[in-house]
Amino acid sequence: MSSVMPRIDTDDAREYDDGSFAANGVFSTDDAKVVYACFEPGQFIPVHAPDSDVIVTVRRGRGLVREGSTDHRVEPGDAVAIEAGTRRGIRADEGDRLEALLVTAPPPTHAEHDPVRRGLQNDEFEPELPGSDTEDAAADPAVRH
Repeated sequence: MSSVMPRIDTDDAREYDDGSFAANGVFSTDDAKVVYACFEPGQFIPVHAPDSDVIVTVRRGRGLVREGSTDHRVEPGDAVAIEAGTRRGIRADEGDRLEALLVTAPPPTHAEHDPVRRGLQNDEFEPELPGSDTEDAAADPAVRH
């Protein structure tokens, strides 16, 4: 495994999809995954709660990052760090494209992204999650960004 992450050229990674957000993979190991996510206005990554930490760094546009029960309004230069097991989702504002670099460690499993696929299929930002009737134990109200 290489100990040096390659330089990420966001111009090369920028690719949009009219049907759904585009998760453009730019780096991946067994320990971490980095994607450059591009959202057309109103597109989203549905709320899900994988067992991995994620850092969302907004590069362009404006939108919302859900962390547990908190909605963070984000714009270029903002970063939101979300602990493993915490409900999270991202949505671009209507009328504004959104681009963000997502660093996830460890990479989520295919099964952990079932709510994402289901939410996209049903056009739901908040699909029902297993255990969704309980409070988000991983969300610590003392740690807010």
